Amino acid sequence: MVQERITKKNIFNKRMLCVLLMGFSSGLPLLLTGGTLKAWLAREHVAISTIGYFSWVGLAYSLKFIWSPLLDRFSLFKIGRRRSWMVVTQLLLMIFIYLLGTLKPPADLAVMAILAFCVALFSATQDIAIDAYRREILTNKEMGLGSSVNMYGYRIALLISGGAGIGLVGSDFWPITWGQLYYLMAGCMLIGVVTTLLASEPQVDVLPPKTLRAAVVEPFSEFLGRPGAVIILLFILMFKLGDALSGALLTPFYIEMGFSNADIGLIAKIFGMTSSLVGLFIGGIAIYRYGTYRCLLLFGVLQGLSTAAFALLTYTGAQAWSLGVVVIFEDVSSGMGSAAFIAYISALTNKKFTATQYAILSSIATLGRNFFSGFSGDMVKFLGWAPFFYVCGLIAIPGLFLLVRMNKYPIDV
Repeated sequence: MVQERITKKNIFNKRMLCVLLMGFSSGLPLLLTGGTLKAWLAREHVAISTIGYFSWVGLAYSLKFIWSPLLDRFSLFKIGRRRSWMVVTQLLLMIFIYLLGTLKPPADLAVMAILAFCVALFSATQDIAIDAYRREILTNKEMGLGSSVNMYGYRIALLISGGAGIGLVGSDFWPITWGQLYYLMAGCMLIGVVTTLLASEPQVDVLPPKTLRAAVVEPFSEFLGRPGAVIILLFILMFKLGDALSGALLTPFYIEMGFSNADIGLIAKIFGMTSSLVGLFIGGIAIYRYGTYRCLLLFGVLQGLSTAAFALLTYTGAQAWSLGVVVIFEDVSSGMGSAAFIAYISALTNKKFTATQYAILSSIATLGRNFFSGFSGDMVKFLGWAPFFYVCGLIAIPGLFLLVRMNKYPIDV
């Protein structure tokens, strides 16, 4: 395999800058209907059961494949099929995020729920368009690096709309109200609007579906007609399952092991976020040089080992050094695995219906994780913490076997 040299021209170009900024636009609304909104409601003494119900607005992200064919079939106006959907959803997000900031819980809870769902709906639709845009604007060779760059923008947005934004509310440094935070975040969506307007529409060599029926039916029939389609779908379901199962209970695990909130915040959250960004960067560069299949195999092994490594804390107890070691190992490995996985499912899509197929594949990837994670507490209760992490690590093995089988059905990545 010929290794292609990585240069500034490969990485620092207009297309990669667009991918970075669109990743920021994609990530910004997520916590504004999730963790940030729940923190606001909690500070206003809304009942915890009611706050829990607000989690349901996030179903829009899991069900986005239902309306994704619309984005493959229709262009809203002349700037292009992908860019027209992006700019419309971004402008709507600005409006509805701003409107959320005008409300006062607990008096306006019903209206807040409706507006939060609208934000999640438009955010999920923006994600469909951005994922399709990234697939079509980048070559298969650039997909791993582009996925990493996209996730950089996404996670920076999470930091701004989450930790940094919440920290400003009522702070001594720059005190703002919850409403003003949402006004500020609505303004930050301008980054996405300007990027979309200045970007170029992807040039694809296939025509979009001619009818809505074709846009709904053909993505499924085309994919399922490929050799090894079932094995590929099983791999997508399994690849990060063990990683997700262990991650579902990490914070309760840290608390039970005796770590303080300061340890959890500094080491598990800040060091973890930094480590994941490092992993994304290393993963993107490695994929560009060595290809997606080879990196998926290596990163999949590292993911399994790093998941099992959390059992170390059951032997050392609340030691900062051991927490730092396992968190850095896990987040770097997970970041590399995420870069390769996103690149892989992106390259699987047919450019005739990129939006629909990517939405379907990403939904399959998250559906299994979200469903089986619900049983993680029962697993801990039955097994104990250390065996739980060992089992989660071993869950990586079926995915790796499926990956080896998939060599019979190569794609150009």
